Amino acid sequence: MALLRNLCTSLITHERLITTVSKAKELRSFAERAITLGKRALVAEIPAGALHNRRLAAAYFFSGNTNRVPDGGYKRPQARRTAGVAALDKLFGDVAARFAERPGGYTRILKLGTRKGDGAEMALIELVGTETKEVHQEEKKDEKKKTGRFFGRRKKAELKEGVPQEQPIKKKGASAKSSKKKEAAPQAKPVKKKGAPTKTSKRKKTSE
Repeated sequence: MALLRNLCTSLITHERLITTVSKAKELRSFAERAITLGKRALVAEIPAGALHNRRLAAAYFFSGNTNRVPDGGYKRPQARRTAGVAALDKLFGDVAARFAERPGGYTRILKLGTRKGDGAEMALIELVGTETKEVHQEEKKDEKKKTGRFFGRRKKAELKEGVPQEQPIKKKGASAKSSKKKEAAPQAKPVKKKGAPTKTSKRKKTSE
């Protein structure tokens, strides 16, 4: 039960979770019961009914250690365990409102193949409707990548002032530099020494 409560807390908090296929199948029915209690709290006519469903749903979550500072040191205050509280608030707020008109089937299981090492079959379990949120987040990340930290600021400033952007200088290889130097430098001709005997003069002397 402690394992299922921990997995259910992570699933509601992050809306997706990678675990083994057997654990995902057990978690599906466990988490869907908690979501059903959240839906009942929305439809409850009196506040006492909503509070009763909230207390029942609290048994499906673990207190957890999200944002918890490790204990240690002299008179160091311990951080509150808020993972289960945050998951419970999200369940009765966003998640319950999302599945208010859905009769069942709040989760989806996708098999990911075997795990290296022990060969266990892995699966991804997620709440239905999470894939649309992931697409929007990826689009925002792409927009941030286009405008870099330093170069993005420079481009924005140049566009505002109307200054044309400088083109990057292309570095040429060492081979191109050496070939240019050879073409630029004139080739030195061999200097002839005065008085040195030539081949024709040598032949004349031998014939004489």
